[in-house]
Amino acid sequence: MPNLKDLKNRIASVKSTRKITKAMQMVAAAKLRRAQDAAESARPYAERMNAVMGGLAASVAGSESAPKLLSGTGKEDVHLLIVMTAERGLCGGFNSSIVRAARVKAQALLAAGKTVKILTVGKKGREQLKREYEAYFVGHVDMGEVKRLGYSTAQDIAKGVLARFDAGEFDVATIFYSRFQSVISQIPTTQQIIPATFAQTEAEGASILYDYEPSEEGILEDLLPRGVATQIFAALLENAASEQGARMSAMDNATRNAGEMIDKLTIEFNRSRQAVITNELIEIISGAEAL
Repeated sequence: MPNLKDLKNRIASVKSTRKITKAMQMVAAAKLRRAQDAAESARPYAERMNAVMGGLAASVAGSESAPKLLSGTGKEDVHLLIVMTAERGLCGGFNSSIVRAARVKAQALLAAGKTVKILTVGKKGREQLKREYEAYFVGHVDMGEVKRLGYSTAQDIAKGVLARFDAGEFDVATIFYSRFQSVISQIPTTQQIIPATFAQTEAEGASILYDYEPSEEGILEDLLPRGVATQIFAALLENAASEQGARMSAMDNATRNAGEMIDKLTIEFNRSRQAVITNELIEIISGAEAL
């Protein structure tokens, strides 16, 4: 049984930890509101842009003049996996769930004889994939250097990805991120961005609503690169909100667990102290009777 001093030190240590986790929970809650608003505000724009491009894509489908970003290279031999995670941990299974989805995709592609290349955005994803897939790394984006997440950040990432595509370094690009649903629910999401893909319902709706001049192909040549940047930006915003929600939930659980541990240690401390007092009383009484 631990002595009273050890128990007292453990209680003090857990109380200090509880203060830290509580503070982190409050900070995450403050950041979550802003990140959630940004992610939810970006969704209608991204969805409408996809609908417009879907309508254009439907009208030029199968055309020889279709942009390369839409038609692809004609092959699916080389895949670029863009894994977006956080720069920090202490956010539950947020990072691990994204990495798990990317790992499953990479294993399936390698088993099918495809070539895999990995671009990591955020330190935690790179750390988790490094042991098994370091040989497949082709680049890394350090989000720790980004003071404020904005569209320019997504543009920089998109420019690098598009430059690799134009150079013929890959055929298909897929992003992995976590879509924010609620504080306790973040959904790992896999989305192909090159060649561009659109839902059939979006394409049908857009083709009815719009007429384009001078040509669908010319407009798509300009819109598709912007669409890649928009999808990356939306993914970054979703990730930012998901990270704060996951951290808030994880720190709340950690604070509750610390409180339960403090209660258990306090009970154990009181029992040990009572046992010590009882032993001392017995020794005093025994000594007095011996006299």
